[in-house]
Formats: sequence, C-alpha cells, structure tokens
Amino acid sequence: AGNYRTQLWDKQSESFLPSTPGLGMHVEVKDPDGKVVLSRQYGSEGRFTFTSHTPGEHQICLHSNSTRMALFAGGKLRVHLDIQVGEHTNNYPEIAAKDKLTELQLRARQLLDQVEQIQKEQNYQRVRTGVR
Repeated sequence: AGNYRTQLWDKQSESFLPSTPGLGMHVEVKDPDGKVVLSRQYGSEGRFTFTSHTPGEHQICLHSNSTRMALFAGGKLRVHLDIQVGEHTNNYPEIAAKDKLTELQLRARQLLDQVEQIQKEQNYQRVRTGVR
C-alpha cells in the first residue's frame, strides 16, 4: 500500500504550497518481470494498494498529468511517498468490525498474517540467494 501527497512550488512565496488541488497523478506499479500490476489515475494526494505474487524488486512510477501546472510552478513538484508492505497494510480494527471477531480471534489472525509474511520473506531470500 502507498500513500502520497504532492506539493507545487510557489514562485511568489518561494516555498512549496501546502496542497495542490487540481493536480492529477498517474500511479503505475510493475513487478520484477515488468508486468504492470497497477495503472490508475488519482488526484494530487491519495492511497493506492496492490498485491504482487512475484518476489523481488518492484517499480513504482508516479507521473504528473499536468505539465502546465509544473511549468507554472517553475518546474518544481515535491512528492511525499509512504510505502507499507506485508501484514502492516492490514487495518485490523476494520477487519474485526467487518468479520465480527473477538479480541482473541483478531490476535490469532494477526499472528497468522505475521507467520505468512515471515514465510514469504524466507522464500524471497531463497530466490534471491539461489538457495532452494
């Protein structure tokens, strides 16, 4: 999951604006094989999520869809990007409410997710180092 926020440069105040309404961003994510797993248009700030079934390095590209605004801003655009991976992307209070889980059931779900993430990481390390 990724959260991003953009800020345009303001020539007059010589600082970045707190927000950039009207600016659009295209987010594209490719897996290690170059296959596109996400390609979508968003606003000046937003959240995107994707699930990859391929271990390895992924490419995340953010493209501004408005060159006019960038030129107006003197060509400067600041992008804040926060990426979360694995079980850290799960919203457990939301899961508990939706599935009507007790606290114990929710904790068990969290532990199972953590074990699954450890297995994925071990598999990734095996692939990366060539050990089978």
